Amino acid sequence: MTQEFIDDMIERFKNGKKIHRKYAFQIVKAVKDLVYAEPTMVEIGVDQGTRLTVCGDTHGQFFDLLEIFRLNGFPTEKHAYLFNGDFVDRGSWSTEIALLLYAYKWLRPNGLFLNRGNHETDDMNKVYGFEGECKAKYNETMFKVFSESFSALPLATLIGSKYLVLHGGLFSDDKTSLDDIRKLNRHNQRQPGQAGLMMEMLWTDPQTQPGRGPSKRGVGIQFGPDVTKRFCENNGLEAIIRSHEVRMGGYEVEHDGRCITVFSAPRYCDATENKGAFINIGPELKLQYQVFEAVPHPDIKPMVRIPMNLAGLQSIAKFFPRLMPRIPSCL
Repeated sequence: MTQEFIDDMIERFKNGKKIHRKYAFQIVKAVKDLVYAEPTMVEIGVDQGTRLTVCGDTHGQFFDLLEIFRLNGFPTEKHAYLFNGDFVDRGSWSTEIALLLYAYKWLRPNGLFLNRGNHETDDMNKVYGFEGECKAKYNETMFKVFSESFSALPLATLIGSKYLVLHGGLFSDDKTSLDDIRKLNRHNQRQPGQAGLMMEMLWTDPQTQPGRGPSKRGVGIQFGPDVTKRFCENNGLEAIIRSHEVRMGGYEVEHDGRCITVFSAPRYCDATENKGAFINIGPELKLQYQVFEAVPHPDIKPMVRIPMNLAGLQSIAKFFPRLMPRIPSCL
């Protein structure tokens, strides 16, 4: 992989073109092997003279991803990025986003990090667009290779021993610790299922009231500020950083500053007038938030390639029956 290849790929994608599937296959296979070898919780610091940018959901909004890079700089040896899951589904350029992020991961393995989101899973891909898009632009084999790469992704990143970054949120058991995440063998469980540590890391959400409550999604739980406080104190953390939910201002700091949500898909699904945001972190480990607006894109409607057939609906109903009424909605 070279920067020249990536630059050419970006121009092709901007003009509605593809790269040959043999190159796409090589990119996905190479990154699958790279991330498979990473721990379930990647642990990184921010060295002097460098910075790290944390991005939330991008959901196939390729032109908004390019806007992040335009505003904030492309990944380099001195400027790393962490994408906190849900880079596919919903929008119509999920393959372009996945291939671009993977290409940078291959070029700079220690300069771009990827956490798995709840949409880097087979059942979500079947209903929310990525499987259909991938088959339309490439073929079924390419989707299967992507699926293997998604199941190999780490589930969390620990930054400077101060911030735990994971897609969804915290756990149903107060005894769950960073060591439990470290010990989790994600390779024994390709898909998150309906219960357990992996599912909770990908699916849970914060709530304003103390304690824990049922999830509005029908999967996972919601956790209150007291749960977040105990988890951070027990594990020596300053805060958790998560994504997974639209925030109208692009980000939100809640739970007395200990729970931060960052969402990087502005004007989500072309239907919600939200801003996007990302977080810059320097060697002093202070969080700097930057908000940005959606940019114009070609007139291709979100989720246009979703295969809303009976098999897809039955698949999602089997694993997430309470999600069925929500399937047509972008929210």
